[in-house]
Amino acid sequence: MQIIIEYESSWRNSFLDGSNNEPLPKGGRNFIASMTTLKQEGNYKKRSVSKDTVMGILNRLIGDQRKLYQARQDENYYFTEVEKVLQENDIVDHALNSNEMVYIRNVSGSTDQNSFTGEIKANDPSFSSSFSAELWGVLWFNLSEVSKFILDESYSVTYSEVLDPITVCNRIEVLSAEKPMDLTEDIQAVLDCLLNYFPDTKYLTAKKQLPLISIYASALYLQITRLSQRYDLSTVLTKSGGLSGISKSGFTKKDFMDRYTTGSKKLIWGNPYLLKEKKKGEGEIVSVLTKASGKLIINLNISKEQARDLEEKIENAGVSSFYLGKKGLAYVTDIRP
Repeated sequence: MQIIIEYESSWRNSFLDGSNNEPLPKGGRNFIASMTTLKQEGNYKKRSVSKDTVMGILNRLIGDQRKLYQARQDENYYFTEVEKVLQENDIVDHALNSNEMVYIRNVSGSTDQNSFTGEIKANDPSFSSSFSAELWGVLWFNLSEVSKFILDESYSVTYSEVLDPITVCNRIEVLSAEKPMDLTEDIQAVLDCLLNYFPDTKYLTAKKQLPLISIYASALYLQITRLSQRYDLSTVLTKSGGLSGISKSGFTKKDFMDRYTTGSKKLIWGNPYLLKEKKKGEGEIVSVLTKASGKLIINLNISKEQARDLEEKIENAGVSSFYLGKKGLAYVTDIRP
C-alpha cells in the first residue's frame, strides 16, 4: 500500500527540550530557543520526517488525535502490525528546504540580560556614601594601576566624579567588551594574587586567557574587604556579602540594575530564531529556521485486506488537512491500496 502526501511550510526545528513521544514532565518541557539557550551545545535542533512522524500521521488520518505514545499504550492499538513491518527506507521524503528568519514567542518568563525597568535610584547608599568613591573608583584605574592595587594592600583609590548606577554600569560594560589577555609575566603575577584571595574562582577562558573584567570585578571584592575594616558596608552588600550583578569574574547587567531601580527585571516576550557560531576553517555560521515543502511517500508492506481496511478508515475519518511536523499544512493526494 502506498499513501502519497503533499505538504507546505513544514517547520524542521524543535524549540523544546525532551521528546514529544513520552509523557510530559512535571512543569512541562523547557523552552530552549531563546537567544541565550540557543548558544548552548545541542539546543539548535534540526528535525526530519522519521518513523514516529509517519506513525503520528497515520493515526491522525484515521481520526485518532491522541499523542503517539498514548495511542501505542492502547491494548487495541490499530497499527501494531504496521509498526513491526515499517522501515525507514519505506519512507520517502522529497523535500525542498528553505531558510527563513522568524520571530518566536517566549512565554517562559525569561528576563532580558541587558535591560531594566523603573526609575533609577541615583541616591542609593552605594553611590552616595563616604566610601563610594573609594569603592567604585577602582573601575577607573588603568591596567597598570589596578594591577598595583591588587598586589599592594596600601595602594590608595581616589575618584572625584559624580557616581550613579548608570555611570558605573556603563564603565563595567566598557571593561566587559575588552578582549581577554594573554598571560604575560605581569598578568600572571596578578592572577596568582587573585587566586590566593579567591581560590574557588575560575578566571581563565578555554584558551587560557584572562578576561579584563575579571581583574576589575575581583578588585572590587578586594576593595570591599579593605574598606570593611574602616566602614560599615552592610547597606550596599547583598545578604551573601557581595555586589548585586557582579561576581568575582564577571558582570550581569539585569541583576546589577535590578537593585538600583524601582521596577522589576524586564521580561522577554520573544526573539528571532537565530544562532551564530564561529567554526574553525568555516568562519561565522548563521543558522535560522528551516522550512520544507514537498511530497511524502509512505510505503506499507501489508496485505490487501489490511490495505482496504486502512483506506476505508481514512475515508470514514474524512481528515482534509493536518500538520506535518510543526506548523506545516499537509493533505493526502493519493492512496494506492
